[in-house]
Amino acid sequence: MYDHIGLKTKNVAASTRFYKAALAPLGFVLSSGDETSAGFGPKDAPALWLGQGNPAEGVHIAFVAKDHAAVDGFHKAGLKAGGKDNGAPGPRPGYGPKYYAAFLLDPDGNNVEAVCLK
Repeated sequence: MYDHIGLKTKNVAASTRFYKAALAPLGFVLSSGDETSAGFGPKDAPALWLGQGNPAEGVHIAFVAKDHAAVDGFHKAGLKAGGKDNGAPGPRPGYGPKYYAAFLLDPDGNNVEAVCLK
């Protein structure tokens, strides 16, 4: 169901220390990171992302889509149901060569995404 989740943090270093320790017993590791972000999950597949920012700005959740048509449908249906556009469906080459996604803001301002990696 989920591809990844993003949380905002006021202190990336402190949150990185916390999640590194708390997730280790579950078999998850720090897979990627710098001063402004950190990605946790299996070694080569981070699925929990921490980013510098205001935690009150909401969360980011990316849902797995089976194909590009499903991403397009997610965006269209979400807009019709009251969501706000936060990135039209299309390729995101900066995220990866096969990354096709769309972004919406839900009624509470959370950034929700549908992503297809095929």
